[in-house]
Amino acid sequence: MAIPKHCFFSLAALFLFCGCGDIRFSQVIPEAKDFHPQSIALLSLDMGDREEVREALDQIITSELTDRKWFRSVLSAKTIHGLLRDNEALRKATSDYLAKLQAVNFPDAELSGKIGELAGIDAFLLVNVDYWYYTKEADKNLAKVGLEMKMINAKTGALTWKAMHHLAPDYVFIKPELNAVAVDVVKQMVGAMPH
Repeated sequence: MAIPKHCFFSLAALFLFCGCGDIRFSQVIPEAKDFHPQSIALLSLDMGDREEVREALDQIITSELTDRKWFRSVLSAKTIHGLLRDNEALRKATSDYLAKLQAVNFPDAELSGKIGELAGIDAFLLVNVDYWYYTKEADKNLAKVGLEMKMINAKTGALTWKAMHHLAPDYVFIKPELNAVAVDVVKQMVGAMPH
């Protein structure tokens, strides 16, 4: 039995966009094969109600990006915060960009280009914390950490890569440190990132 052409292309697209099986979800646009940023920044860390772990997560992500040696420069969220404090044009462009992204869920190319130019970066990451807690599921104690990451091409505004992943190791007596679980989550996600 022959497979219809439209089914073949749908399956090919599914494999292209789902990426490797190591993380729960990874989507790369086809143009990413030609995108090799030299500088990247952690532009936004949406912590939800877990503000107390912002500094630790910023350090975990920045360290992993730096250790990979894929980028000439990696700017932490803390560094970006300092730039925003000192540069009114960058602060306005970033604020407008994030507000528009939240309102219409679509990256603005003009604003992202301005952010890239003012911050001196080729790409930036937007990170959301989905899980960061201890819980109990199916009679198991779990240490659960989950993140969503998006990489934006600063020049074009294109959403180049999007990934979601979580780990939930179980334990009996000794709770795994959530920061240690986060290190594993970040390592696996960054491993799937185009560069």
